[in-house]
Amino acid sequence: MSTSHILVVDDEPDIRTLVKEILEDEGYRVATAENGAKARQALRERRPDLVLLDIWMPDIDGISLLKEWSEMDGLPCPVIMMSGHGTVETAVEATRLGAYDFLEKPLSLAKLLLTVERAVEADKLKLENIGLRRHAEHVVEPTGHSAGIQRLREQVKRIAQHDTWVLITGEPGSGRETFARYLHSQSLRKDRPFVDVSVSSIAKGNSAKELFGSEEGDHVHYGALEQAMGGTLFLDEVADMDLDAQAQLLGALDTGSFMRVGGSEPVHIDVRIIAATQHNLEEMVQAGKFREDLFYHLNVVPLHIPPLREHKEDVPDLLNTYVDFFVAHEKLPYRRFDVGAQNFLRNHPWHGNIRELKNLVQRLLILGNGGAITQEEVEAALGSVEFKWEAPSTFPVSFDQPLRQAREEFEKAYLEFQLDKHAGNVSRVATEAGMERTHLYRKLRSLGIDVKERR
Repeated sequence: MSTSHILVVDDEPDIRTLVKEILEDEGYRVATAENGAKARQALRERRPDLVLLDIWMPDIDGISLLKEWSEMDGLPCPVIMMSGHGTVETAVEATRLGAYDFLEKPLSLAKLLLTVERAVEADKLKLENIGLRRHAEHVVEPTGHSAGIQRLREQVKRIAQHDTWVLITGEPGSGRETFARYLHSQSLRKDRPFVDVSVSSIAKGNSAKELFGSEEGDHVHYGALEQAMGGTLFLDEVADMDLDAQAQLLGALDTGSFMRVGGSEPVHIDVRIIAATQHNLEEMVQAGKFREDLFYHLNVVPLHIPPLREHKEDVPDLLNTYVDFFVAHEKLPYRRFDVGAQNFLRNHPWHGNIRELKNLVQRLLILGNGGAITQEEVEAALGSVEFKWEAPSTFPVSFDQPLRQAREEFEKAYLEFQLDKHAGNVSRVATEAGMERTHLYRKLRSLGIDVKERR
């Protein structure tokens, strides 16, 4: 399994060799470059997980190279600066340009290894948290004690030990991504990135650049396949991938490498792919909308996630799980579902599956009052009966914070409630909120609210 790839850039051969040997003894894969030109070439060949960059080099100084990288797509990975003649001004400038840390020569072995370890972990977390607002939950074991969910968990644990590709099917909101993340956490790749790509959100015709990256002169944009190098790439709603991107992905799978858009050198693949869809790919193959050969590549191990209505006995466990989550992560007041509310919800059809249940719990904690959540309150939240909401005894937004942050928290809670109330219909939300639709869309994006998840 792939380990972290580190690039050491230094014009002194003895330092390059020493640092390379030290890092390789710790299990890292190390490439070296003696100047800026070689460093640029190394970055074109492969995205590193970390760069150790000397400041004083013959062709270009490290600060100028750092600035060059930061002005492109941002730094490709954490960069640790090294110098035997550094000044406070140099360290400040390096930090301003995004350097992770600054090490003085002669290098302290203990400090070098500790800084490298922390920087690599920071890079992994950054890649896994693209879209952090949407993926705020930690990887947890999928909730449920029903026989079906227990069998699924055991099946995932077995699949995780083999480096095969997996196709996950199931209705929207049923927990496909949860199982994908759980599979990654149980696999030999668990210490490498988990990168998710929502294929349906990629602009038409832009799939190749998002997946494979691009090159323009010295400017390298790393696509999702390279960001997930050594780890797992999760392709959500893979059925929405256009046919050209499907052909390119198939070619990458067949050859074990791919070309960036505008690139001239192949990039080796070391990644596990988990694809997910709500559609029947076999029917799409018959209709000519999905490549048959790609389908068989992806469908090495199929995994079907059942809708919540097929394992309703897990509803009480799921309710408790999301109450605990929102209390811990959003500081909402703790409330419990009484027996009547739990029994009522066990018989609810759950057309939106677990996502609908999660949104319901959040809404009840924000807008409800009292320690117990009753059946009447639940029915009102679901729109079954008329119910007058009472103001909560404690306001859902803390006053012990800056005004701007408190306002953002309230706006997020308010707009999420309106979207749930109107089943994700932005037009109706705009009317009720008294906002122009374009302004509303901008506000939703700025608050990290995904409209599609609310529909």
